[in-house]
Amino acid sequence: MPASREPTAYAAPALRRGSMTPVPHRVTSVVHETRETVTLTLEPVADRVPSPVAGQFTMLWAWGAGEVPISVSALEDDGVLVHTIRDVAGVTKTLCASKPGDVLGVRGPYGRGWGVDAARGRDLVLVAGGIGLAPLRPVVHTVLEDRAAFGRVLLVVGARTEQELLFRGELDGWWHARDIAVRTIVDRSSPGWAGSVGVVTNELASIDLDPASTYAMVCGPEVMMRVVAQHLTDRGVPKESIEVSIERNMQCAVKTCGHCQVGPFFACTDGPVLTWDVVDALLTVREL
Repeated sequence: MPASREPTAYAAPALRRGSMTPVPHRVTSVVHETRETVTLTLEPVADRVPSPVAGQFTMLWAWGAGEVPISVSALEDDGVLVHTIRDVAGVTKTLCASKPGDVLGVRGPYGRGWGVDAARGRDLVLVAGGIGLAPLRPVVHTVLEDRAAFGRVLLVVGARTEQELLFRGELDGWWHARDIAVRTIVDRSSPGWAGSVGVVTNELASIDLDPASTYAMVCGPEVMMRVVAQHLTDRGVPKESIEVSIERNMQCAVKTCGHCQVGPFFACTDGPVLTWDVVDALLTVREL
């Protein structure tokens, strides 16, 4: 690996195009969302991958480091891809250190996205924990572009601290515009924080729901998704009207390696978005 890490290093090997061959994309923008989270905007160098839908992911490949599955955090035109990445060491650390001009590889998009069409005409509840807001962000954008197609829309966002809330500018803008109801809650407060402290179900418990007309999308740590889904079902929301994104250890993205298998399902192809009636019993089994 060249010590200079020049963007052109990626193009040096003679690559053979195929579904498993990363397609070169150049980083055009790097936005530091939090201390350990960045949003990368990528443009195709030449070839482009198919346009993703909300909830899908791509495999992002960093020269000399490897590849990891990263959810799409915005939908753009002209082959542009947007990903929000949290630095958890390894490949993600390399990706988060990217600079404009660097070249990364992209495979995908993969998986089953959010059921936005199924939610049209209904009240929509979006619940995000931590980095889980990134895959739900395209849903918010889609709703705002066609607001009249949905009923009441509530977005509940949880984070460990105020400093770890993603997309603060957008959250404030959505809240002030009143097109959707936005509620934020943190595990522990910091000086100056005037918002709620606790868990996301505290915020859900304080709102009125019409179970028959409610559609929910939940993304975050599995324990959070289980608690939120149970709360919603206890209030009468049908399990088939609750979607969760299961983000297990995906490595191949094409249902071959078996790392992301959850019972009879594979997160990379059958998911990552599945309805709660499908995964309820599966996520309670630790070995799965």
